[in-house]
Amino acid sequence: NKPKMTLSSIRNFVNVSHTRCSGVFITMATVTTSLLSSAGMATSAISSATGSAPQTLQPYKLLAKQQTSHDSAILRFALPETRPLLGNDPDVPTCIKVKYTHTVDDEHSADEPSTSDSYSKSYSPISHPSTPGYFELLVKSYPYTPGGGVGKFLVDLSVGDTISAAVKSERLMHGSPAVLERNWKNVGMVAGGTGIAPHIQILRILLRDEADAIVKLLFINRHAKDILMKTELDALVRQYPRRFTVTYSLTGVTKEEHDRVKGPSSMDISATGELIDTSDKFEYGRGSVDMIRRALPPPSSQSETGTMIFVCGMDGFVEHWSGPVMRAPSVNGKKGPKIQGPLLGLLKDAGYDASEVFKY
Repeated sequence: NKPKMTLSSIRNFVNVSHTRCSGVFITMATVTTSLLSSAGMATSAISSATGSAPQTLQPYKLLAKQQTSHDSAILRFALPETRPLLGNDPDVPTCIKVKYTHTVDDEHSADEPSTSDSYSKSYSPISHPSTPGYFELLVKSYPYTPGGGVGKFLVDLSVGDTISAAVKSERLMHGSPAVLERNWKNVGMVAGGTGIAPHIQILRILLRDEADAIVKLLFINRHAKDILMKTELDALVRQYPRRFTVTYSLTGVTKEEHDRVKGPSSMDISATGELIDTSDKFEYGRGSVDMIRRALPPPSSQSETGTMIFVCGMDGFVEHWSGPVMRAPSVNGKKGPKIQGPLLGLLKDAGYDASEVFKY
């Protein structure tokens, strides 16, 4: 008979070690594969029984806050005690929708009541979905505007404050929510600004797996100072020198201007004891077919292994690279679900097939 899976047994088999990287705590959790799979099923069953199922709107308490730029922060939120993991599967990417109510006081008349507007925004955690006890979000603070302001609300939180949020249904990527065991031997990522967040989670899932997928990230920002989580990305390059590379592209500066302020090339010892060039790889501009060929894996038709390219950023960014994300027809007056739409843009020009590209 199989032993009964309980929350305590799950927690007892999870080995957690903490290390600090540029002021941000990074947690590495190692769990037996069979137990990890059972933990996902146990989490779902226990959550449903206690009323704290991931998809239920519920409070999450802010445990820590690390400013990463003048307008961005990494926020760590505690999970309910009844749930060891954020989602139901420790190897499937998660996404959480934050609800926010903005109250506007009428400054002209004391007799007029305050008005409240409710908003919501979805965020992909940057923590691995198997991380026990908490999850982390990378959030950029945009000024409050009618119809928005969730980012500012989150970045302005203090430790101890709570948010109201619900885990969204698993996102299907060409028929499955899984990123492992998909025959993606070469994975490319194209990120713009805070569009790096879902890539970070997928990257951590892929690199922790022993299937040896090769991952190439092209991260596009206006200036070098705008690059979010650069320290963490560079640390992963050192840890996985044979499996992970990053190319940064700047749109707000020319190569000549950047060369005047860029530091000299440097060498370092990787986690596996290899001498590697740790100099940043830079491109310049919004993107081109030539940039794709230098920074991303080739289409499957040009190699002997499967390729998948993920694209995430603002709407205009995604459209430029792969065509817009579209919506199905509305149902009962509500917005229709998002659909991939045809592959367009630079990735189509570079020879990729629609089945090899996923737009966030």
